[in-house]
Order: sequence, then C-alpha cells, then structure tokens
Amino acid sequence: MSSVLARARLQLVHLTTKSKPQATPAQSESTMSSGKGTITDWVKPGDTSGEFKRQVSSFRNWISSDPNAEFPAEKGRYHLYVSYACPWAHRTLIVRKLKGLEEIIPFTSVHWHMAEKGWRFATADEQVPGENVTPDPLHPNNTHLRDLYFSANPNYEGRFTVPTLWDKKKQTIVNNESSEIIRMFYTAFDDILPEQYKNVVLYPDGLKDKIEEVNKWTYDDINNGVYKSGFATTQEAYERNVEQLFKSLDRTEAILAESASRGPFYFGAQLTEADVRLYTTIVRFDPVYVQHFKCNIKDIRSGYPHLHRWLRHLYWTIPAFGETTQFEHIKKHYTKSHKQINPFGITPVGPVPDILKEEEEVGAVKK
Repeated sequence: MSSVLARARLQLVHLTTKSKPQATPAQSESTMSSGKGTITDWVKPGDTSGEFKRQVSSFRNWISSDPNAEFPAEKGRYHLYVSYACPWAHRTLIVRKLKGLEEIIPFTSVHWHMAEKGWRFATADEQVPGENVTPDPLHPNNTHLRDLYFSANPNYEGRFTVPTLWDKKKQTIVNNESSEIIRMFYTAFDDILPEQYKNVVLYPDGLKDKIEEVNKWTYDDINNGVYKSGFATTQEAYERNVEQLFKSLDRTEAILAESASRGPFYFGAQLTEADVRLYTTIVRFDPVYVQHFKCNIKDIRSGYPHLHRWLRHLYWTIPAFGETTQFEHIKKHYTKSHKQINPFGITPVGPVPDILKEEEEVGAVKK
C-alpha cells in the first residue's frame, strides 16, 4: 500500500453499527452513524432510516485505588482532554471540580470548532474564553485530538471524541467513555483527597437503583434524544425522536415537582449523578437545541418551571456547574461546526440572556 493510500485509510471513519443502551455510551457530539462518511456526516450517506446512531466508546480501561493496578490512582499521572461545548465532556469537568481533583488531574480544552479532522487544539495566538483552552501542553506537535488517538493506536478507525483521559506514564488513552470516567472520579482518588472531598458521594448506595433506572431513559430520550432529533435526515425520524424527547422532559418535570419539597436536587436533598448527567443537556437546551436541533415544542425557561428552577439553582449556587459552563463554546461549536444543519454557520443572537438569574422569569411566566 502506498503512503498516500495509507494516510487516506487512516482518515476514513468506520463506525460501530449499533450502540448498547444499557452501557449508556457517552461520546462527544463529534460522533456519527455507522459506515463510511466524512467526520461531519452525522447520518450515514444513503441511510434511508434518517436515524442518528451513536458510536460505542473504544477505550474502556479503569483507574483504580489499588497501587498495583495497571492504571493506579496517582497525582499528576493523568491528563483530561475535554471540550467546553460537549455535554458528555462537561460531565467530567463538573465531577472533577465537585471531587476536588483540580490539583490531581489537570485538563486541556480543545477549541470549540470541529471540522473534517475533528476537534482541534487552540493555537498560541488565539484568545478563546475558558480555562486551559490552549495548545496541547503534553505534545507540542499535536494540532488535533486525533493525534492522541493515533499515538495510542496507529490503526485507530473510530471517532476522535472527548472526554479523553490520557496516561502520561504509559503514553496511552485510558478511557474515552464519560459515564465511566465520572465514576472513576467518584472514588478512585479518595485515598489522596482531603476529607471534605472524600465525603462528596454522587452515587450513594441508597439511590443506586433509582439512578440507574433514571439514567437509561434520560440518556436514550433526553441526552441522546436531542441529537437523534437534530441529526435526523427524514421527517419521520425527527418527529418520532422529538416527540419522545418532550415526553421524557415532561416526565422529568413531574419528578422535580414531586421532589421539590425535599430539596433542590433531582432526588431532593442530595446532589447525585442524576443531576450531573441531566444538567449538561438542559443548560444547552434553550441556547442551542431549541433552534439548532429543532427541539422547539417548548423551551425550558417558559415551558418547564421546575426544570428551570432546578437548572438555575445548580448554575448559580454550585461553582462546579456554573464555572464549567461556557456558552460561547456551546453556541459557536454547534452552529459553526454542523455544516449539514447550518451550512452558513450563522450563530443566533438569542436567547438573551443565555441563562436567567434565579429570581428572573420570562414575561410569559411572570404573567
């Protein structure tokens, strides 16, 4: 095979044909359907179903508190690559901050723009909002996230997704599955954390069954539902998915209405994984998903009072949520990277503001 053909082969994207709902695969929005196509094709060209199908994560190793493990918990050994735009990567930033892992696991955010080569790193001369939006600090010659993937596996043929958890000692990717990365963060580093962070429990024994039950339909219908609606290429696929999305938003609203008397979180008094996993979709809903993904049966700020109250409480009162939310990345990434949906890359001005203060309401709600 010639070097030109070899390079071309590496640039093709071959994808797994079906995700596994029970594993709740959590990829970045840079994930496409099965089969061949460019990196900006979200549904396989020629797929008459019009359905967006999410790829299963490829790297699935775990960091362990056992010092003899293949990937033991050590300060400074691991580096987290994220995008502020991506809801799946956003989960890991929230949990990293909630668990006090800032000095243990440094991170780098890619630029908000994603094109044919996938996520790229910001250049040294670019001024992009958000902490650590820089060139790759570990590999100065890397221009794109894909460079990490080919470094870990020269024959890699999947999507180049965030979050990506990198091991500096072994020079490889540990894991690129957000639902697993956040659970590693829950406990794996507790032996080297101050007591106050050891006591942050986001997956409590008494709520595990409820969290797992909620995770399944929240992932299928809401977290991934906005993508299945927005990337659909047939009217039938769009309507089927958007209607299910709003049925499940209605279901979430009812749960939050019932739990409100016990506390401000999903299950009332205790912040849990359910809050983290839902938040990253809901905070993007009005600024992006309503218009860009045609999820416009209702918006959050005027159509879901309990969801809206819950969202604003997390954003304005818990720094791990508000300080990791970067609306410029969110709005520009979707509208300027998804050329199939928005070929001219025009970013809508509204809604204004991106999120309302806790005491503010839109006019319709005030009346």
